[in-house]
Amino acid sequence: MKQKITIKTIAKELGVSTSTVSKALKDSHEISKETKEKIQAFADYYNYKPNSLALQLRNQKTKVIGVILPKIVHHFFSTVIMGIEEGAIEKGYHIMVCFSNESYKKEVETLKVLSNGSVDGLIVSIANETLENKDFKHFQDLVSEEIPLVLFDRVVDEILCDKVVVDDVGAGFKATKHLLEIGRSKIALLTTPKHVNVGTLRRQGYEKALIEAYIKTDPKLIIEIDESINICNQIEKIFEEDIDGIFAVNEIYAAKAMKLAKDKGLRVPEDIAIIGFTDGLISRYSSPSITTVAQHGFVMGKQAVELLIERIEKDSEVYKPKKIVISSDLKLRESTKTSS
Repeated sequence: MKQKITIKTIAKELGVSTSTVSKALKDSHEISKETKEKIQAFADYYNYKPNSLALQLRNQKTKVIGVILPKIVHHFFSTVIMGIEEGAIEKGYHIMVCFSNESYKKEVETLKVLSNGSVDGLIVSIANETLENKDFKHFQDLVSEEIPLVLFDRVVDEILCDKVVVDDVGAGFKATKHLLEIGRSKIALLTTPKHVNVGTLRRQGYEKALIEAYIKTDPKLIIEIDESINICNQIEKIFEEDIDGIFAVNEIYAAKAMKLAKDKGLRVPEDIAIIGFTDGLISRYSSPSITTVAQHGFVMGKQAVELLIERIEKDSEVYKPKKIVISSDLKLRESTKTSS
């Protein structure tokens, strides 16, 4: 008796993608005659039968969109959810929100559960651990199976799907340039490890602004924060250097830096000016209030859900991934305002 096979089995045996197998079995014009005949012959020999339950689940619309976020602590992600929900409701959809808690394993498991017919499509910001591992197979399988997917904020080129991002390089440049314009020249950067691409891109903007001001980047003024250990202890090291400004890639780092500065008797902004990222409640109600880069999370969420629903409802074999880049702007507050 021949073994029961799946599309994945056929793809593995013949050295092609699952998407190629799926299209060949549907007699798609996108696949060459030779490849189609080879795949169809292999499927016939092993008496391949489509999984009727899976097909039924796939073809039956749930009107539910799955959202997987790394965590909820950041104001940014809460505003993204609001944008996604508003856009979904306008089109008659509901959302189901899950959290990976920055875990690769949990992200894989959650994707597996949601993609088994529970939702019509997925909106995801990739977990920190996944970016560190550089293992994106669970997303690539999703794309191969033609399950609608939109990535936002934390995205990677290896996954061929729709994406919505902030102009992180431009944002880092604007923040650093503002510090330079108010007379700061020894500017520290509090950023993420290099595998977190948003931090890396913001760092590029920081370095670009310094280069334009003819200031050499000093590695001693850059701290890559490991969030698995005490954040304040890491930030405190930057005050051992001679600095007069800090650019932090999120508002939590900025708020902690400001508290440490005040604890050390430094005046903000007279002695040290501070800029954060994400225009949240922490930045607004800190004392002094913190100048930030506004990410426009609500807009990002709404754009992401509009892209996804377009993919869900557009029945087309030819698919070209789209990338939407949202510009950012500075919200000027007390942490960088010096008296004239």
